[in-house]
Amino acid sequence: MNITPRDIPPRSVWALEQAGVHPLLAQLYAARGVTQPDELDNALSKLLPPDGLKGVREAAVLLADAIAAQKRLCIVADYDCDGATACAVAVRGLRLLGAQHVSYLVPDRVVDGYGLTAPISQRVFDQGADVLITVDNGIASLDGVARAKALGLQVLVTDHHLPGSALPAADVIVNPNQPGCTFESKAMAGVGVMFYVLLALRSELRTRGVFEASPTQTQFPAGPPQGKLAPSGGSEVRAATSVGAQPKLDALLPLVALGTVADVVRLDANNRRLVAQGLKRVRALAMPQGLAALFVASGRQAAKATTFDFGFALGPRINAAGRLSDMTLGIECLLTDDPARADELARTLDGINRERRVIEGDMREQAMLVAESLFDEGDEPPPAICVFDPDFHEGVVGIVASRIKDKLHRPTFVFAASQAPGKEHELKGSGRSIPGFHLRDALDLVAKRYPGVLLRFGGHAMAAGCTVAEEHFDTFEQGLNEVAHEWLDAATLQRRLATDGPLLPAYRRVDLVDTLHEAVWGQGFAAPTFSEEVEVISQRLVGEKHLSLKLKHQGEPVDAIWFGHTEPLPAKVTMAFRLDADEWNGVRRVKFFVEGVQD
Repeated sequence: MNITPRDIPPRSVWALEQAGVHPLLAQLYAARGVTQPDELDNALSKLLPPDGLKGVREAAVLLADAIAAQKRLCIVADYDCDGATACAVAVRGLRLLGAQHVSYLVPDRVVDGYGLTAPISQRVFDQGADVLITVDNGIASLDGVARAKALGLQVLVTDHHLPGSALPAADVIVNPNQPGCTFESKAMAGVGVMFYVLLALRSELRTRGVFEASPTQTQFPAGPPQGKLAPSGGSEVRAATSVGAQPKLDALLPLVALGTVADVVRLDANNRRLVAQGLKRVRALAMPQGLAALFVASGRQAAKATTFDFGFALGPRINAAGRLSDMTLGIECLLTDDPARADELARTLDGINRERRVIEGDMREQAMLVAESLFDEGDEPPPAICVFDPDFHEGVVGIVASRIKDKLHRPTFVFAASQAPGKEHELKGSGRSIPGFHLRDALDLVAKRYPGVLLRFGGHAMAAGCTVAEEHFDTFEQGLNEVAHEWLDAATLQRRLATDGPLLPAYRRVDLVDTLHEAVWGQGFAAPTFSEEVEVISQRLVGEKHLSLKLKHQGEPVDAIWFGHTEPLPAKVTMAFRLDADEWNGVRRVKFFVEGVQD
């Protein structure tokens, strides 16, 4: 690993310090591209206005007309955390804004596959809907949208994934990444897109005289009973709108924050504001019952919530439902306002997540053996890694791909055999990439060079999915490695860890650890990682797979832990580490979480 300190622009640091930002935070923010203090203003008023999002006004008109005509609206969700939170935001928000007939349908990962397919459109129609709304999917669903339109449904696509060469023939598309959209935040998650649609809808309804401009606090409506297609509600909507004051959609921000962090989208300034506003409400315990129950089930404290809780505790529990069971469980947990029901669903999701960990652990070991068999010991791995085993579970291939990518620092795809009836000879793969290799663009090039090999594909720069026939797996592997060989040079293939340089001893304090944890960190706005030479006083294995360390940092002792590593360290080593704190006998002490050591 090559540990490289980030550049820290001194003028930016000075400007932030002059505005009253703590010197350490000023240094960290400046290194992440923040140049002016107002970029750190997380007020709702600083959010980008909805009008910049192409199609959002047309979507607002479509939905306002549908609500006025009491049409039946059906949300078609994705089966990950972004899709689940986007679905919950859509159902809750539409009901708050007056929709009396709102339901949802979430595809089954195994049976239906990803996105709005033609059979799903048929199911939506058969169940009586008039308007089909996609969340976190749909931009690549040409056949699904075509079927829905042929059946007479109105179709609103809300998505954030990159479009293909053709767009679906929906009535309206809202996607910051569609051609012609000038919205500044291209990194917004699917849940963020749906939240913006609701903001525009509320504005449209206000223009029509449905609401007064002054907001009123509106309670979360009760979630629908468990089921693939959840029935609509109505009584709580009439109660909310009868007074004429517009509902406060900011009550949905905890869900927006969770989905944004869990989907690992880049935390640009707008996304950071959405997440910060959601965290603010969670810490004040103003959140849906399901979120509160998930904090309890995961052993985390909502009053001290961080982005790490969203990304590594709540998000995985929601995702586990879509990976191994039925994402309806996750969506129901986010919709219910019955504390007992929320607790039951949260504990169920926790149990599924524990099962996921076991499956993932077994798969990861087997997949790593297959990956390491692709090159001789002492040699460099191939430029891209493709792994398949008939016993792999398709629900966790993405997680396993991420683990292999992290260890070998190569773009990685892991495949499992499809379990869908009639598609047993298809392989479903999930990929994770490294900086400098746009995974979806690479798949597009493979598809053009080897027509017919890729049956379906889509995704982002750093994560993508695809389906290939089992007989074409070797051809796909060859094609991906060809592209990787052309696009990746030796420097890109070397694992690099950007850090914030040495940690001043004066900053090695528990109160500063808490200050850092309260800030918004994530993809594209990395959590603080420091690096410098330390002395290793002692080291021992704990749990047979973690290295517990006693270090001397700037002449003072400090404990450290290196998770997932067992190799002994020399007496002096250049180390990259994050700050944390533990408690022993009522005393809190700073602790280092090791991220890596200099090769």
